[in-house]
Amino acid sequence: MSTGLQPDPEVLRSLVTTRMPFGKHKDWLLSDLPVHYLEWFARKGFPPGKLGMQLETVLVIKANGLESILQKVKRLP
Repeated sequence: MSTGLQPDPEVLRSLVTTRMPFGKHKDWLLSDLPVHYLEWFARKGFPPGKLGMQLETVLVIKANGLESILQKVKRLP
């Protein structure tokens, strides 16, 4: 049964265009961050606001084996 929920295209686009603003992986695209780094944030607490939401979303996508979604969004014009 489908829930009817659809991913927000703007959020997905932001995951492949926004760069990490600080830390060990500064300037990496959020979509390219390694899972272990995202898991560290999950344990320590995601930053507040939009960045935290984006990092958590990338973790959920990667943890569920859905990275192909991010690859498809990267290829969009």
